[in-house]
Amino acid sequence: MTASGLERLEQELRQLKSVERPAVIRAIAEARSHGALSENAEYHAARERQSFIEGRVMELEEIISSAEVIDPAALSGEHVKFGAHVALIDEETEKEAQYQIVGVHEADIKLGLLSVSSPLAKALIGKKAGDSVSVPAPGGDRTYEIVSVRFG
Repeated sequence: MTASGLERLEQELRQLKSVERPAVIRAIAEARSHGALSENAEYHAARERQSFIEGRVMELEEIISSAEVIDPAALSGEHVKFGAHVALIDEETEKEAQYQIVGVHEADIKLGLLSVSSPLAKALIGKKAGDSVSVPAPGGDRTYEIVSVRFG
């Protein structure tokens, strides 16, 4: 995991513990004051939200406690590996895309953070600029050319 990925998870954990958890506890108390719990939709929704929050808190605490932080800036080379920033061109559409290969728990494709376990990342690892990779996709295989690989 990268340091920035770890920081995002720690920030989410702080948000859940200091904001979300107290808010859902207040919502449960409020819903309880409205009477019969068996037919109280607010109460059931708040309890469901509490269950989600507690589950996510436990999940984040486990991920954070076992995280191994790797600094991509300390890495170098011309081959794609964890932490690399990779620029690609879709050979069919000529669209360019840029991704950073990151850990599973920090991946967010909207931010250009590609999970190391994704089919595209698996195809890219070990390749270098100028290489083409083919990735299976629902509409048929997609082929990409690696434009550049950089670290940091």
